Amino acid sequence: MIFFHALSFSSKTNHVIRFVLVGVLNTTFSYLIYAALLFFGLGYQLANLFTLVVGILFSFKTQGHLVFNNSDNRLLGRFIVSWVLIYCCVIIFIGRIIGLGFDAYAAGALALPFSMTLSYLAQKYFVFRQINRNKSEADHV
Repeated sequence: MIFFHALSFSSKTNHVIRFVLVGVLNTTFSYLIYAALLFFGLGYQLANLFTLVVGILFSFKTQGHLVFNNSDNRLLGRFIVSWVLIYCCVIIFIGRIIGLGFDAYAAGALALPFSMTLSYLAQKYFVFRQINRNKSEADHV
């Protein structure tokens, strides 16, 4: 609980640091869900699908609230669209790395920084973007 409190109320904490920490939290949560579903007998295909859906929803809430201070549920569509586009870009990137002679394991690992960067940029500038109004516009509201 202290982790959430420190992340959500520390306005001086860098967005990138919060993004990485919350990403670790999201990944851990998703893997625990996946492992639990496997433990209870669900096949890996359904366990992965369920984990993907729950993980996207969990990530949307945690990234929105803890990283970008935005809990607007209306942005879920943008979040999903951004992840579809990120997925496509990462698959293309992995394919090109494999084309250079790397195996799929190495290519996936090399794609992680690319994926994280795309995710951060998409969330900051597309999903949870802050619309800045100049002072004169703010005075008229």
